[in-house]
Amino acid sequence: MMIYLDTRDPAMPQNHKETNLQPTVELLQFRDELRTSLKQRPDAILALVDALSSNTTAKSVVELSLNPCFGHQFTSVYDAIDNFFPSSPPDSVAEQRREKEMELMRMCVSYLPEPVQRNFWLFGLDVTPAPRPYARTLADRSCVYQPTPVRSNKPITYGHQYAALVYFPEKTSTSSPPWVVPLSIRRLQSDEKATTVHAQQIKALLSQETFPWHDRLSVVVADSTLSAVTFLGPVTPLRNLVTIARTRCNRVFYQRPVPIPGAVQKGHPRWYGARFDLKDKNTWTTPDLGDVISITTRRGRPLRVEIKAWHNLLMRGTREYPMHNHPLTLIRIDVTDATGKPVFRRPMWLTVIGESRAQLSLKAIWEAYRQRYDEEHFFRFGKQKLLTTAYQTPDVEHSENWWQITQLAYVQLWLARDLAISLPKPWERNLPQFKTGEASPSMVQRDFGRIIQQIESTPYLPKRRGKSPGRAKGNCPKRRERHKVIRKGKSAKKTLKSAA
Repeated sequence: MMIYLDTRDPAMPQNHKETNLQPTVELLQFRDELRTSLKQRPDAILALVDALSSNTTAKSVVELSLNPCFGHQFTSVYDAIDNFFPSSPPDSVAEQRREKEMELMRMCVSYLPEPVQRNFWLFGLDVTPAPRPYARTLADRSCVYQPTPVRSNKPITYGHQYAALVYFPEKTSTSSPPWVVPLSIRRLQSDEKATTVHAQQIKALLSQETFPWHDRLSVVVADSTLSAVTFLGPVTPLRNLVTIARTRCNRVFYQRPVPIPGAVQKGHPRWYGARFDLKDKNTWTTPDLGDVISITTRRGRPLRVEIKAWHNLLMRGTREYPMHNHPLTLIRIDVTDATGKPVFRRPMWLTVIGESRAQLSLKAIWEAYRQRYDEEHFFRFGKQKLLTTAYQTPDVEHSENWWQITQLAYVQLWLARDLAISLPKPWERNLPQFKTGEASPSMVQRDFGRIIQQIESTPYLPKRRGKSPGRAKGNCPKRRERHKVIRKGKSAKKTLKSAA
């Protein structure tokens, strides 16, 4: 039995809508769909998602069993993680993983609001590390990138990487919380590239005819890693997709070849014209379009944003991906303060590629890429508050299960954002995020325990089944295999040295 109670408290400041029935219905419907989709241990898994959504004290995964929303024993935490994805034969586990990923995506897509302020759907792609430097029994570990504040150290660690595809909801103001809606989180295997996996995620996203953006303009923003041909080549032919990717300042592009009057064409036709070297201003032509935007930061600092665009440039392709058939727009962004001094050390270059790129204004392109940084907030919140990297397991499959469980917990927080009451700590009362009237992920997590108690009836209490028989007498499990760290390119270097 489910009940609906008024969540408004006149003694506390409100940051949710006056009519909160619709958010309540959506949250309850999402929970019912999630429970139905779980084949094994649905109550334990849903209780674990609730414990994550309302966690404010636990620093490890096992501590979630002490959460009031988790009415099971601590062993059920691991049992819920193990049974989130049922065991499958090794030859079909990858395919069934993709089916489970698509099932979760369909569940989340039905709650996405239609864009009103912009004429396109905005998505983001990025990769985040899952450090496991001491897990010698964890398979498929490799050297992955991890930022470090110490400049003398290499920014690497041992562990896994996860590729995330998220949706960016529209913001009502510049101080709106950095919400995203994670749609797909997939582990990168050591023999996979991020560009290839992200291309697969985008194709799966746009291939579903039931999704609202199937035949509408969709924009994906990404960092410089995805400005490579291995990503742009597979996704650029998608007719309703426009990709905005950051580009390194040392890239070289090309103009379209200019035919010479009266010249006889011999041999292969020219695909590329004059060079457009980002490091050499002498190779630049006059911008085709420009715009100047004045903005004010959250701290009241006025800034001037100058945007220049060059249309119909080309990038080098490959035999598999002939990029000379896909012209792009190159954009340079310079940000200066009131005195004309550059705010950043280098300008920002963006490549905008896709058949429908002309439908985006320069301001829309710049604002879309700015929202890409909200995905970084999602990764940080997940690692600090949802314990995405705190699950120390030697099984790769269980680690992937845990990341998808934390994804569902974040989506549940997003659905409850209009039901949360602002609960600032004494030193946080005057911060801007507590005055906007919109709840951030941390604010919703603090208040989710109250929300779930009001919208749900008495939680299901599991019945004890007696003492477990335990391990059979004489059964001695084998020692787990130790795996070496996979270093890409090491075998190739050894081959070259031996040949010399």
